[in-house]
This record gives sequence, C-alpha cells and structure tokens, in this order.
Amino acid sequence: MGFLDTIFNAINDLTWGWALVPFLVILGVFFTAASGFVQFRFFKRMFGVLTSGSDTNDPSHISAREALFVSVGGRVGGGNIAGVAVAITAGGPGAVFWMWVIALVGMASGLIEATLAQVFKRTGPSGDYRGGPARSIIHGLGSHYRWLAAIYAVCLIASFAIGFNAFQGNTVAGAAADSMGIPRVATGAVLAILTAVIVYGGIHRIAKAADVIIPVMAIGYIGMALLIIVLNITSLPAVIIDIVANAFGFREAVAGGMGAALANGLRRGLFSNEAGLGSAPNVAATAYNLHPVSQGITQSFSVFIDTIIICSCTAFVILLGDVYQPGAEGVDGVALTQQSMVHHVGNWAQYFLTFAILLFSFSSIMYNYYLGENALTFMTEKPMALQILRIAIIGIVFLGATAPGATVVFNFSDPLMGILAIVNLLALMMMFPIALRLIRDFRAQVDAGVSRPVFDPAQFPDLDVDHTAWPDAPSRKAAE
Repeated sequence: MGFLDTIFNAINDLTWGWALVPFLVILGVFFTAASGFVQFRFFKRMFGVLTSGSDTNDPSHISAREALFVSVGGRVGGGNIAGVAVAITAGGPGAVFWMWVIALVGMASGLIEATLAQVFKRTGPSGDYRGGPARSIIHGLGSHYRWLAAIYAVCLIASFAIGFNAFQGNTVAGAAADSMGIPRVATGAVLAILTAVIVYGGIHRIAKAADVIIPVMAIGYIGMALLIIVLNITSLPAVIIDIVANAFGFREAVAGGMGAALANGLRRGLFSNEAGLGSAPNVAATAYNLHPVSQGITQSFSVFIDTIIICSCTAFVILLGDVYQPGAEGVDGVALTQQSMVHHVGNWAQYFLTFAILLFSFSSIMYNYYLGENALTFMTEKPMALQILRIAIIGIVFLGATAPGATVVFNFSDPLMGILAIVNLLALMMMFPIALRLIRDFRAQVDAGVSRPVFDPAQFPDLDVDHTAWPDAPSRKAAE
C-alpha cells in the first residue's frame, strides 16, 4: 500500500504540483481571449435552455435541457458541500476566490470541449448519440492518436466511475450518520439499491431522473443558503473582503498563505465544476442540438451554476458562521458544512442537508456511472464488460459508504484526475482551431439574425462528422 501511495503522490506532484494548474489557467485564458470571450458574449443566451422546448420530438434523443441537468447533477455533488469545506479548511477563505476564477475561465474550456464532443458524436444503433473526448480524439485528430484516447478512457473509469463514486457514497453515509445516527452499512445498502435501479436503465433513465431531481435539489439548497445570507447580511461584506484578502496573501488564515489558497481553490474548484477535464462532454454529446456550439453554451452554463452559484452558497454558509476556525484541527468535510448550517438555523437544518446531500450525491453517482459506461463502450463493445462495470459500481458505492474516511479517496482520484485534465487539455489545444471555426459559424448566423443557428456538415467537408447525427442540416434537408 505504501508503494502505491508513493506512485500516486508522485503523479499528483507531477500534475497538480507544477504542470496542471498553470496549464489550466493559461489555456483557459487563451481560449477565452481567442474565442472573443465567448462565455460572456453568449451569457444571456445560456438561460434560454431552461425555458426553451426540445429541438426534437424523437424519444430516442436526449434534449439539451436534459443533458444540462445530467451534467449539473454530476458537477453538483459532494464536491460542492464537502469539497468546498475541504478547500476552506486547507486553503483558508481565499480558496473560494480561486474557485470563482477557475470557474469563469473554465466556462470557456467547458464550451470548447462540449462543442467538440457534439461535432464528433456518433449515432448509435438505437438512434441515441455517444461522444466525448476519447471519440473526439479519434475523429478529430486521427486514429493514430488512439493511444491517447485509451489513456483518457482508462483514467476516466478509474477516477470518476470508481474513485468519485466511492467519495459520493461516503459523503451521503457520513451525513446520515452525523445527523441522524443511521449506520453507514444501512445507508450504503439503500444507496446501492438506488444505484442499481438507475445504472440498469441507461442514459434515458438517468436523464429523466435528473430532469426531476436537479431542479428540486438546486432550488432547495440555494433557497436555504439565501435564507442564511439574509439572516447574516450585515456580515456579508466582511466575509467577501476576507475572501479576497486571503486569496492574495494580505491575510493568512492557514499555513502557506496565498499558495495554499491558490492550490486548494483551483484543485477543489476543478474537482467540482470539472471544466477542462473532458468528463461533462461525455454527457453533452448525448444531446440533440441544431448546432454544436449550442450545447457548448449550455455546458458553459453548467460550470457557472456549479461553482459561482452552488459552491458560493456553501462557502457563505461556512464563512458566515462560527464553526469554522482558521487553522484549527477538528471539523472538516461535510461535517463542517452541516454544523455551520445548524449554527445558523437550528438542528432541523442537519436533516435538510442530509436530504440535499443524498440528492446531490445520487445525481453525481448517476453521472459518474455514465462516464464509466461511455468510456468502456469506447474500449470494448462486449456486453459482459458492461455488466461487470455495473456490478462493480454498485459494490463501490456500498464500500465507499461504509469506509470511515471522507477525504482519503482524493489521494487516489486527484492524480488520475490530473492525468485526465492534461490529456484532455492537450487534445483541446490541438483541436481548438476546429472549435473556433464552429464558433465563428455560429456567431455569423446569430449576427445575420438567425435566432437558432443550424450546423451543416457539408460546410465542413474536411471534418470526420457523422452526417446522420445532424438530420436538420440544410444540405440533408435538401437531399431529402
């Protein structure tokens, strides 16, 4: 075990230690500037997905809104409750500022990777779509890069389907044990049964469940946080000043000062919103859209929801209370968020948060499973492999719930997530000119007064596009 820890620590140091953070920031800033600040230019357009209808009535297709809710459900999980608490404990209040920064920059990365996943998606036998970074690498860069796609797929299964699902199960069980005294084994058993119901239903059952669960959990959690903020409104300016001061080292809440705030904020921010990791594009590719950039804009919005809204809610709940003591040992992870909420509104809040964590984590488990399934289908089409994965995920959720440590799994998942990010960002850098062409096509149609731009593969003959995935393309309609 010590040998494995040494290997994972070495990988963690080589990625998160010096390579990944500047890589994420520099490329994110580059994507933002080179695309003409696309995430801000189309920010108003992002909200339209919440109210607009589906572009298709085909039941085999996933709508843009359903894909948004699945990806939000995946991003919004234990990382938004326990992860934010870990970031504040290890990096001080300043970590929250750097979580905001990586989200605003990451919105561009999220848009680019989802756009590429859409344009290179493939139509399956049942009429649904599959895509994501592994398939984008094959069809966007060529089959000679299959080795790079394989590395990504293996790390995606290991980190999300295995590591992060264990963490989500642990978060739910820890909250239930802390608030209601429910044994971890009991929580793990219930969670494993619910997981089994979903994983054997496929992406359509996941999408339908997310369409119901995500709005309920997001509105409920945001409402509770707003109540706490209103009750402490006079203290809010001081908290914001403290966040900024700690972020730049003017105040030091923990050892390491600005460096600790920067490292923990960026790391936990990326763990939460996943911008640049290439995980969300696996879900983005399932959606039916008229134009690849439309789903890119939608996925950029999910980064905003996750970090700027949900993570900020958790941060303010913690920092507006007295439970968190900078530099002090003791309360950490989900317990810090839970006890902070109890401090503000009373003991009943711990039951509310337990229920919220259940919804948050369960939605993440659904999402993480699909990422593993999608990566596995890229590597092999054998049905037995998929059955083994499903059984393994159910067992991992149960084992994760019964394990006592809430943050140990980061030691395993962080290094693999670092490899994921580096592989994906390298691919994004090489395929960025393709994404930029698509953005310019979308923007030209918008500037010409087209309210809902339509992608036509015939205008991009050099790209390896599956024409059956774009039935509304003008050239296809003309041929019919």
